[in-house]
Amino acid sequence: MRSEQFEHVIAAAAEVTGQDEFVVIGSQAILGSFGQPPESLLQSLEADLYALHDPGASDLIDGALGDGSQFHRAFGYYAHGVGPQTAKTPRGWEERLVLREIPPRHASKRTPRAWCLEVHDLVLSKCAAGRDRDWDYAAAALKANIVQRDVLVARVPDLPGSEELRDHVMTMLRAIVASL
Repeated sequence: MRSEQFEHVIAAAAEVTGQDEFVVIGSQAILGSFGQPPESLLQSLEADLYALHDPGASDLIDGALGDGSQFHRAFGYYAHGVGPQTAKTPRGWEERLVLREIPPRHASKRTPRAWCLEVHDLVLSKCAAGRDRDWDYAAAALKANIVQRDVLVARVPDLPGSEELRDHVMTMLRAIVASL
């Protein structure tokens, strides 16, 4: 998903839900901090998001803009309606959200805004999910120098979940850094 596609999805979500503010928690949240991030961080065709003031509108997002929807078939990318508890993010993530203003669409009265996970919180949420593609994402972000190892390590203790999970994330991060 590219920057203009991201903007299109957010604008479409605003039209579908009647809401203007969205929180983006998936890998495409990188587009809140970087207009042109490395190609390796733009592989996903979906934007994981929810309406800030009406998380229950995620069903509307999924139905109108989700995987397999007419929107998806027409444009080749889509929105995935999620909830505030979907991502395993470090404590304090809400205060670090990055605002991305979305240009108004022609003939729309909506003024959408995307609140995106800050890049370190994004990478750590991917690490907490722990799928192979998430570790690849973390490695690509570290290799591209868009996240700092010290910031990631400092926030690991703030991840939700078990001590075992946090230990695993720390071990994997150290292994990634050592391999670069």
